[in-house]
Amino acid sequence: MRLRHTLAAPLAAFALVVTLPTSATAATGDFSYKFVGLDGRPQSVTLHDPQSPGCITLPEVADPGASEPAFAPHNDTDEWAMVFTDPDCEGDSWTLRPHGRPASDRLKLRSVFLTGRH
Repeated sequence: MRLRHTLAAPLAAFALVVTLPTSATAATGDFSYKFVGLDGRPQSVTLHDPQSPGCITLPEVADPGASEPAFAPHNDTDEWAMVFTDPDCEGDSWTLRPHGRPASDRLKLRSVFLTGRH
């Protein structure tokens, strides 16, 4: 009987820890970029306190067959950001420092990965 209680307590604690929701984290600051809209004019998007760590495919340019890539990213968050030429954080990449300057219009991207490291 004592062995059953000895095993039950750690198992119950483990089950409680496994079922607790994990808190989502976010970078502090803004990540912005430009893209060409359907009307052919440049538009700007800013992601405020974007989710991190993790990959964000930019919805306006997610389909390479239907849009040009975004350009001129600006990482004004407190985390490192890797921008990718393809959706789902694939393809060629370039790293942007935290609170850096805006990148050139020549830097193209379709997704970004915020590292979750300050």
